[in-house]
Amino acid sequence: MSVRNSRIRLVTAAASVALAAFSMTACGSSGNTKAAAGPSPAPAATTGGTAAPAATAGTAAIPAPAPAGTGTAVPTGKAPAAAPQPTGPKPATGTTAPKSPAAPAAPAAAADPSTCEGSNTRTAAALLNRPANHLLLTVTNTGSGVCYLYGYPAVRFDEAQSVPPVITDSKPQAVVTLKPGESGYASVKLSSAEAGSALNGITATSLTVYFHGRSGNESVGAGAHPSLPAKGVHVDDSLQVTYWQQSMDDAVSW
Repeated sequence: MSVRNSRIRLVTAAASVALAAFSMTACGSSGNTKAAAGPSPAPAATTGGTAAPAATAGTAAIPAPAPAGTGTAVPTGKAPAAAPQPTGPKPATGTTAPKSPAAPAAPAAAADPSTCEGSNTRTAAALLNRPANHLLLTVTNTGSGVCYLYGYPAVRFDEAQSVPPVITDSKPQAVVTLKPGESGYASVKLSSAEAGSALNGITATSLTVYFHGRSGNESVGAGAHPSLPAKGVHVDDSLQVTYWQQSMDDAVSW
């Protein structure tokens, strides 16, 4: 009986020693593990319910690829390719201001009034049917300004030494004024209506017309040389001229 009790006490003591040793070993191991591991890292965030792996010390964290269908872009570490640029003409960046209309050209200044003469007029001579034996002189202003027909035409047929007299009663009330392009008139009585009633009749084939100045006593400028009919015209001592007239009707009424 005493031997059995001794064995029981021996086994119990051995078990107590073994349990104490195991407890000490476990405590030492737990402390060393915690000291070596250091503080535990914070749990990694999860995406879509899946835990992301923790970053290794000293190594840059690599982001986890996004699951398909989440719409999250996956960075690859490279810059995205530049979008293609259009190759056509560039669009206008502003509105072009409309050009101002060109200013109209200023009209040419008209020349100062002058005396009508051969250089600024054109003179024509034409035989009249009525009155008979009359020649109509037409002077047209070809200049750029107004010109004045003073007095009456000083006509010279062929090589005549004098000019015929003027019909006094034909003098107009005002000086004939011609604007550019306008015409003045005078008639010339070539010969007597009765054949042979006048002396010194000739057939003239050329005519020169001279122009008077303001005073009416001198010729000015260049003379005119209107053409006569090819057969010439008959003139005699009854030769006369009218004053310059503003209208043809007034000129042929004498």
